Amino acid sequence: MTLSAILNGVKLRAAFPADLGNREVTGLEYDSRRVEAGFLFFAFPGAHADGRQFAQQAIAKGATAVVSELPAPAGFLGTWIECEHGRRALAIASKNFYQRPDERLMLTGVTGTNGKTTTTFLIDSVMRAAGKTTALVGTIEYRLAGEVRPAVNTTPESLDLYRLFHELEQDGGTAATMEVSSHALALDRVYGMTFHTAVFTNLTRDHLDFHKTMEDYFAAKVLLFQPRADSAPRAAVINWDDPHGHEIPTAPGMQLIRYGFDPGADLRASDLEMDFSGLRFTVEFGNQRIRIASPLVGRINAYNIMAACGTALSYGFDWETIARGIAQCRNIPGRFEKVDAGQPFLVVVDYAHTDDALKNTIAVARALKPARVITLFGCGGDRDRSKRPLMGMAAGQGSDFVVLTSDNPRSEDPLAIMNDAMVGLRRFDTPHIAEPDREKAIRTALKEAKPNDIVILAGKGHETYQVLKDRVIHFDDRETARAILRELGHG
Repeated sequence: MTLSAILNGVKLRAAFPADLGNREVTGLEYDSRRVEAGFLFFAFPGAHADGRQFAQQAIAKGATAVVSELPAPAGFLGTWIECEHGRRALAIASKNFYQRPDERLMLTGVTGTNGKTTTTFLIDSVMRAAGKTTALVGTIEYRLAGEVRPAVNTTPESLDLYRLFHELEQDGGTAATMEVSSHALALDRVYGMTFHTAVFTNLTRDHLDFHKTMEDYFAAKVLLFQPRADSAPRAAVINWDDPHGHEIPTAPGMQLIRYGFDPGADLRASDLEMDFSGLRFTVEFGNQRIRIASPLVGRINAYNIMAACGTALSYGFDWETIARGIAQCRNIPGRFEKVDAGQPFLVVVDYAHTDDALKNTIAVARALKPARVITLFGCGGDRDRSKRPLMGMAAGQGSDFVVLTSDNPRSEDPLAIMNDAMVGLRRFDTPHIAEPDREKAIRTALKEAKPNDIVILAGKGHETYQVLKDRVIHFDDRETARAILRELGHG
């Protein structure tokens, strides 16, 4: 494809010569280590480095030109194309280069604070129940036509997404479901991308280290429904029980499916039943009443299931297919995931790392009517400090016993992080222990448990590492819990 065709629609600061525009480009890249001869290299500021410092290296490897929103560095030798916005340029160029696969796929984007991962897994399960070859992009992993790949970001850069969509089409795939993070929306990773259906799960406090205010955080989420580029989704599936759901603007002609327990919702849940085996409830949509059963537990998962049902309806699927897909989604890694070594109490690992998520996870446990709820949690370092006491309050208010520990302290002192959380925890008389060593903390929680208790190991979920000040070490709550349970004579 010619350079002119690839950059069609990109706002440039100056026109380039016709002979340059006719030059063939064989690939796109934003990482100079992956550049090959004939590639177009995009150099934009990143979180840790300025891409311009690698521009000469890209040219030396045979790059046709460099595209950037910044001027060329001093001494640069090669072709430099200056644009108005680097990431938007990459998004448009990627869409052009891969010939707009997003417009052909059944592309669903899910945004919100909590529930994105579970909702995308459920939607993907329904798609596969309908016989579709699918892709799934999210926090835990990326899946492409049955192949599982490690996840780098919740939402990758636009170029990586279009590459994946292109591969999916080559494999005969027709449906892609992805988590769309607020970071990705704010940083234009999905700029100009055409979603068929956009889903909003909920909005609670998170990522204020990046967005600064709740207003800015919500504004980023809204970009999925009212994008900066003229590519609004055809359908919107919105949690009507969340007050923010009422504030999401929808475009004229957009199909709107509002879900929730609220009588004003289009897709309503009622007659909810929950136990250790899962949940069952009735869904009403129009004049239809359908009984849904799922092995997932907790009221919060009723919302995630409704979001998946609404998405499936936006594609015209029948209820038999929808119910089958929901039932076949048996568990989501790190989301109220059970660790069973034959012990007489329930141990679950959950990704809850905000006060609202922790509150919801404890509520799920409470609904199962245990003897006691024992909650282990920590707060991440180099992240929003204001949520730490709120997490302490959530744990103290909902639990019978709390173990406060460390969770990815990064560059901060783990004890200082724990002290911030302790401010909220001490507002309640809940018995608690503080132990910065996470393995020792898990051992404390499991030794405390008695028959019919529920132990929640919160915060890390599917993660298999602990980020310390000077290194990243392997650490998996599930592995650690199983090993300790065996030490304690279970299994």
